[in-house]
Amino acid sequence: MLPEKEKKSIKTLRKTLSEIFALTKPYRFRFYGATFAVLVASAIWLTVPLGLRELLDAVFEDGNRDMLNLLAMGLLALFVFQALFSFTGNYHLEWVGERVITDLRKNVYEHLHRLGFRFYAERRLGEITSRLTNDVGSIRTALTDSLPQLFTITFSLVGSVSLMVFLNWRLSIVIFLIVPIITISTRYFGQKIRSLSRSIQDDLAESTAVAEDALGAIRLVKAFVREEYEVTRYNHAVEQLFGTARRKVVLTQLFWSGVGILFMSTLVIIFWYGGIEVLAGRLTTGDLVAFIVYALNISRSVSQSSRLYTAINTAAGATERIFELLEEKPEIEDAPAAKAVGQINGAIRAENVWFSYDKDRTVLKDISFEAEPGQTIALVGPSGAGKTTLLNLIPRFYDPQKGAIKLDGTNIKEFQLKSLREKIALVPQDIHLFGTSVKENIRYGNLNATDDEIIDSAVAANAHQFIAELPEGYDSLIGEKGVKLSGGQRQRLAIARAILKNPTILLLDEATSSLDSESEAQVQEALYRLMKHRTTFVIAHRLSTVQNADRILVLEDGRIVESGTHAELIVNGGLYSHLYALQFRDLDEPKLMI
Repeated sequence: MLPEKEKKSIKTLRKTLSEIFALTKPYRFRFYGATFAVLVASAIWLTVPLGLRELLDAVFEDGNRDMLNLLAMGLLALFVFQALFSFTGNYHLEWVGERVITDLRKNVYEHLHRLGFRFYAERRLGEITSRLTNDVGSIRTALTDSLPQLFTITFSLVGSVSLMVFLNWRLSIVIFLIVPIITISTRYFGQKIRSLSRSIQDDLAESTAVAEDALGAIRLVKAFVREEYEVTRYNHAVEQLFGTARRKVVLTQLFWSGVGILFMSTLVIIFWYGGIEVLAGRLTTGDLVAFIVYALNISRSVSQSSRLYTAINTAAGATERIFELLEEKPEIEDAPAAKAVGQINGAIRAENVWFSYDKDRTVLKDISFEAEPGQTIALVGPSGAGKTTLLNLIPRFYDPQKGAIKLDGTNIKEFQLKSLREKIALVPQDIHLFGTSVKENIRYGNLNATDDEIIDSAVAANAHQFIAELPEGYDSLIGEKGVKLSGGQRQRLAIARAILKNPTILLLDEATSSLDSESEAQVQEALYRLMKHRTTFVIAHRLSTVQNADRILVLEDGRIVESGTHAELIVNGGLYSHLYALQFRDLDEPKLMI
């Protein structure tokens, strides 16, 4: 009886193999045809030692030169046919492998885009990137290199053993004695190698995450002179990866070396005992040579199978991680009968909304408000009051645990996600731009927009002038995350992108908080154009920017504690009035000039 742990390990490996094989299903006819060609090539190869036997016996036993010539030509023809079938089969098997991996990469990437914000909040981007690249790469190795060999090795082993028994059953016993030893060793080492392979993938993901964290914040790293610290962090991560990889190499090489010693010793015994059989007249010279070739074939096949077993175990660890990712369920999905949004006015109503990211802390508590079409609603309050969270509920980045948000009287959960979000544009404080051209970044708002429409959007966003002054105008590359542009320029590109989208509902999350006065004036002017005739929600710490809002919602500790116009809230003397007084007191105080 196998130990429970080993049974579980074997079951996991079988499941992994079945999952890898299942990926080939769309191309099964090509896969089966290629497999057949490879098996034919293996069958031809198995006849070669028999041909050598006849050839040698024809020379040494019969002295028949005509037979020698005929057998030599026959063997040459066999080699040509074997090569043709081998090429055809292996080419198509590898084609299937590469095609499957391409499909897998596309499926994983598409699945990542379906997952919600909560998934990304709980994982590091480097770990996700590692699964998409390194883990898929390991499965690729199994599909294109390892699994095609599985058929040829299995067929070759079975065929070689059968023909050895046919040639001389006494010599075959020597081979059969070592099979149990190799089987036990394979199970033991395979389990260890698979465990280490999973650890290697985890360590690789960790090192990738560390590198991506630092390189993604290179400006901060240099500003705080933390290059040495980040290098040390990365070095520690890759040294840990090296340690795990070294342990895997030691185990793998011990396994391969042990198998090699066993087979070489067996070949010596076969050669010795076979010689005795030839001298006794129970075996011809051709029989002995054919037997040794089959023994060498078994030795090569077992050696390949041990490497194959290692590669498949490595792929098993990667496959587990990939399928774990694919089994992640999107937190936000369309309802079965979800409908398109269609033409809307843009009225937003929140009814008794409660929300929490986890069980320990409720972020929003019994939130209710109403925004009429075209109104501007400002969200103000201390940091951590829940303003951004409330904004994130409108496009359904998250769903509330209780209550509802309605659009024109319909619960937004009844709408198709894509359709809902097409009606909404977001301009955040931390603008994300792609490392492409200015034109492509603006066109992200509407992929079908013409160049004239892009320019009109840039003009409306007060961005056309600075774009025209760039070396290549709208075709200028702006660097990773728009690093070649100033904060105000990046903000205006984001506004141009939102204008091009032409949304009904606009979400502004502290869109001017980090800008200087001149940039803020230009951005604010662009925002006023963008907000016109649109239902707009504005988060702002600078209360001077929301004085003209139709309604101001004051949040504290997840609740709306005040609601009204700027004038009404000032008169009330509540939290808003207190925050407003603090800001203007700070403005009146003398500042240190540097």
